[in-house]
Amino acid sequence: MPISPYGVLAARATDRRRESGTQTPHYQLFLKDNAGASYQVPVNVLSKVAPSELLFLADDDFRHPVTRLLPPAGSGWSPLASQAGSGALDFIRGNLFDPARMRPLPPDRPGVDNDLSDFLDHYAERAIADPTVAVYAFGQGFGPHRSLLARIFRFRSARGGPAVIGVHDIHMNQGNVEPFVPDDGVWQDGGLLFHMTAEDRWVGVFLAFQSQAWHTDDTTGHTLPAPGARPFPVGEHEAPVRIVAARVASAGPGRGADSVTLLNASPDPVDMGGWRLADAGGHRRPLPAGSLASGTTVTVAGGDGFRLGPEGGAVTLIDPAGLKVHGVAYTRDQVRGVGWTTTF
Repeated sequence: MPISPYGVLAARATDRRRESGTQTPHYQLFLKDNAGASYQVPVNVLSKVAPSELLFLADDDFRHPVTRLLPPAGSGWSPLASQAGSGALDFIRGNLFDPARMRPLPPDRPGVDNDLSDFLDHYAERAIADPTVAVYAFGQGFGPHRSLLARIFRFRSARGGPAVIGVHDIHMNQGNVEPFVPDDGVWQDGGLLFHMTAEDRWVGVFLAFQSQAWHTDDTTGHTLPAPGARPFPVGEHEAPVRIVAARVASAGPGRGADSVTLLNASPDPVDMGGWRLADAGGHRRPLPAGSLASGTTVTVAGGDGFRLGPEGGAVTLIDPAGLKVHGVAYTRDQVRGVGWTTTF
């Protein structure tokens, strides 16, 4: 079954600890909420399944509508529904980042800024030194029975759930290989978000195992067969057809409808029969049938439930096989105003 309980921990960083020399080392991050409860966040830095190095990405200017759905800073553990619009993360459906920007890193090695623990240190130490930095850890909550350090923690009951003193599975949680397939699910991925409050800037830290698949079932999160699948995720810049702009319509008369503009960036024409667009709520809009010539664009109007919200959202391009080809997300600030066209 999917991981449970899934949620997000909103707290302040108080300490960190690097582990090395173990079979499955973790980077231990320690947090405290506004009520004084302490938490442990063990972050995987090495996989049990080859290739063992994790894929890592840090976005130092993370802009995504999910940041508007999070609980207040320092509020502790909050369960999240595994569905779009709840504040949950999904690396594939949420269009959080371009997967090809991830790179494998060793867990720990001599030298400076050359391993995963070094990069985690960069963000953790900044958060520890500055109490205004808000930390959000997404993943599976666990209670005292799961922690070797439980005796030093004070813990409390989560709202509507069991006692939680920590969060783990701070990584992608779908497309797994055995024996971890039972953990598959959608809208339940892990991650770390840091809100640099003084700058009003967000940093996103995302991890995945190289063995995980990047085409997964929309219900189960299990791996889908993908022709020509590669060991690393395919980058959005490699998509033959991609989303280049979106227009958020006004609710008033005479202002037009939502629309999405696509570009065929490949050197060959692409038959668009069977292709679809999906919005943040999963509503799908078929594309007009016909061939899209190399270097040309087509603009698709909204409708059939497909809509773009002015508070931010996501748009995903899906091919006839049901596989994600490209995806973008936009925030309220990027929209500028209803009726404006946002470019990507």
